Amino acid sequence: MKKRMLYGIVGPTASGKTGVAIALAQSVDGEVVSCDSMQIYQGMDILSAKPTAQERAAAAHHMISLLPPSEKCTAARFRDMALPVLEDLFVRGKQPILCGGTGLYVDAITRPRSFALEGNEELRARLMGMERVKLHKWLREIDPQSAARLHENDVRRVVRALEIYLLTGRTMTEIAQEDAQRDAPFDARLFALDWPRDVLYARIDRRVDEMVATGMIEEVRALMQDSAMHPTALQALGYKEILAALRGEISLEEALARVKQGSRNYAKRQLTWFRRDARVQWIAAQGKSAAEIAEEIRRRAESAENA
Repeated sequence: MKKRMLYGIVGPTASGKTGVAIALAQSVDGEVVSCDSMQIYQGMDILSAKPTAQERAAAAHHMISLLPPSEKCTAARFRDMALPVLEDLFVRGKQPILCGGTGLYVDAITRPRSFALEGNEELRARLMGMERVKLHKWLREIDPQSAARLHENDVRRVVRALEIYLLTGRTMTEIAQEDAQRDAPFDARLFALDWPRDVLYARIDRRVDEMVATGMIEEVRALMQDSAMHPTALQALGYKEILAALRGEISLEEALARVKQGSRNYAKRQLTWFRRDARVQWIAAQGKSAAEIAEEIRRRAESAENA
């Protein structure tokens, strides 16, 4: 049976994904499904660079502003919320277009991944209290493949790998190998916009300046009144830095410099993630309009379908 096709516009922050996804949606009678871990939260419009009202009028968007910042959103929860949206689009004859830079959320929809295990907050807290060197050494002993993949400074993921083993008796590597044997649920055609590194960094810096101009500081000031924000939402790029400036701990100038640097570091991690994904086709973006890139994506996808 032929799988239903998904387009995916993925890649680093500030690379122009939203504009291309909208142009593609207009070209193929599609609607956009956000795959961004922060856009799903309410009240974080500027911090997460949500599509503007004008952009959402140009093409319907889904999976945006669904949860309060006080709630936890895991990849499993995201998938469970997104799959009915995709099903509705298929039923209505619309072409779903995934758009976002959260690689785990893209994988949650497009790969056969096991997300059944819920975390144990008490166990996780105990693990987080251990020295990172000891954590990584422990992981090397029980799951050397995951340890080789995860740097010891990536404490959150190292802890997650240990947590899974302690709760199930199985390693992340074993679970991933089992998932790899299962069939993917969709025919995912993933595309990423490729920019020279210096150009991408300039786009990131410019975006941060635009975010400030459109009210990012005021948005953080409103969010800081919410004492129930979940740690997941607190990871939004820019929130902690601007919060520190509003509390007088650092200057606004220093805060913005940190936001820009943090965004560049995040872009590096995104590039690493998506360059490891053999499904992703990279498209040179410099000098091309969103409509031109969308047309190239459509041609490539149709060519692969007819091959």
